[in-house]
Amino acid sequence: MIPYGNRSGKSGVTAYQCDTGSITVKFINGDTYLYTVASAGAVNINKMQLLARQGEGLSTYISTTVKNKYERKL
Repeated sequence: MIPYGNRSGKSGVTAYQCDTGSITVKFINGDTYLYTVASAGAVNINKMQLLARQGEGLSTYISTTVKNKYERKL
């Protein structure tokens, strides 16, 4: 996984992995979730991947928009 940039210094995300049609996100509590096009929709996956690469806004986007639309907890 790639360490998350955390530009704000306050993110709940610590790392991520982008793959075609999915993103895996690891949170500060150690929980890791797989989000896919099937579970969260293509628009959300694309936005999450963009935010992950920018290192800002991913945790907020998940908590306000994507919520529990993960495919599975790893």
